Amino acid sequence: MRAAGLEVDERLGLGPAELLTAVRGAAALVIRSATQVTAEVLEAGTDLVVVGRAGIGLDNVDVDAATRLGVMVVNAPQSNVLSAAEHTIALLLAQARNVTRADADLKAGEWNRSRWEGVELHGKTLGIIGLGRVGVLVAQRLLAFGMHLVAYDPYVSEDRARQLGVRLVPELEELVRQADFVTVHLPKTPETLGLVGAELLAQAKPTLRIVNTARGGIIDEAALADALRDGRIAGAALDVFEHEPTTDSPLFELDNVVVTPHLGASTAEAQDKAGQTIAEQVVLALRGEFVPYAVNVAAKEANATVQPFLPLAERLGRLFVALADGAAATLEVSYEGEIADYDCHVLTLAILKGALGAVVDEPVSFVNAPQLAEARGLTVRETTSTATADFVNLVNVRGQVGGRSVDVSGTLLGKHGRPRIVGINGHSVDVPPSSHMLVIRNADTPGMIGRVGMLLGEAGVNIADMDVGTNAEGEAALMVLSTYSPVPDEVVERLRAVDGIFDAEAIELD
Repeated sequence: MRAAGLEVDERLGLGPAELLTAVRGAAALVIRSATQVTAEVLEAGTDLVVVGRAGIGLDNVDVDAATRLGVMVVNAPQSNVLSAAEHTIALLLAQARNVTRADADLKAGEWNRSRWEGVELHGKTLGIIGLGRVGVLVAQRLLAFGMHLVAYDPYVSEDRARQLGVRLVPELEELVRQADFVTVHLPKTPETLGLVGAELLAQAKPTLRIVNTARGGIIDEAALADALRDGRIAGAALDVFEHEPTTDSPLFELDNVVVTPHLGASTAEAQDKAGQTIAEQVVLALRGEFVPYAVNVAAKEANATVQPFLPLAERLGRLFVALADGAAATLEVSYEGEIADYDCHVLTLAILKGALGAVVDEPVSFVNAPQLAEARGLTVRETTSTATADFVNLVNVRGQVGGRSVDVSGTLLGKHGRPRIVGINGHSVDVPPSSHMLVIRNADTPGMIGRVGMLLGEAGVNIADMDVGTNAEGEAALMVLSTYSPVPDEVVERLRAVDGIFDAEAIELD
């Protein structure tokens, strides 16, 4: 950055109050994972043009506040994927051959060849949970070991999986039942939190060894410890934990567990790539040039007519994926009404960002969304029409998933441009998108609304808004609710068990 003519003020170990002072007058702020860039920090940095995170994760940056204030946020999404994949291989091999325990024994003066007998990888079945960038790199490397590869990722097409030499399975339980080794490569979301728990582990072979270098909390650590202690699975190797840093865990007491302190990105090469990438992005941003790894779009980059639709478009993408619960080969996006006269490509990027954000293992940006979609075998088609039947403007997302059609529509209503979801799977509805939503398919019989309301009330879930959808035939067969809190899984199961309810889906849009 200095070589590019920038004045660089390096400050280490700043506390929150010191950061507020340091950021004043700065055009760019470059951080690692420990520095919290809150809305307060961004507001204090009145001259900020760009915030650069030297790494992948953006949990420590308030991206929404940055976007609102017109501050670009950039990261280094490619910097550590190779290191993370290689660390996965290292842990898997260490677990298979008892490397860490044998090493400790020998250094302690013990020669225990028979005690630490291991297993070969060749001919074994590897189950990959999540075929994002890291999952693909792991698959490519372990294919060379002669392993049979199966994967669970509902959002990757069959064609893409075949290109990788991977066989997709439709259910996570099926993958666990088949696998000798399982490796996890998922983002941490409300849907994936505790995904690998006692119920899933009960489906496993007693020879299963599981590896997690993705995010802590995806594996229920207490359930994993119980399964290992009882001999229901053979071993585990973990680089990430639900609470970090951690130095005390029941897992640490077990001989069949290998652990490392979140070292997936800790290589000299990954750190160099992150620093180099961020320096390049910051220089480009301050020169006003195209920035490849920008994760947000400032309001000024979208037409004034199109810009208010950005949050709605992202939530429609998220809603589509939640309802689809699988991979669509083609995503058809249409814009109708006045907005069709403008360039809506940024809205399509927002839809992709929403659709992919919850299913890939890296932050999705307006820049990398098309590449991530292509990597998953997803084709996007965009159409526009100035004619619309019922609304001044309409955004529609549709696709075919497993032989069924899925579609969602939205618009902005009133002079304040309030976002509304106005169509779901052929049914007309009218509800605001919210963080917590519930979509129910039900028979058109009296009493259904009351039964749903009673079950939610008993669970302490307060309804914020609700609408009953009708399709072209006028049948009331869809309920859409927004709630003040998430609907627990057990409540969703109780709803599905109600006579006359065909399906219920709890959806988190944020």
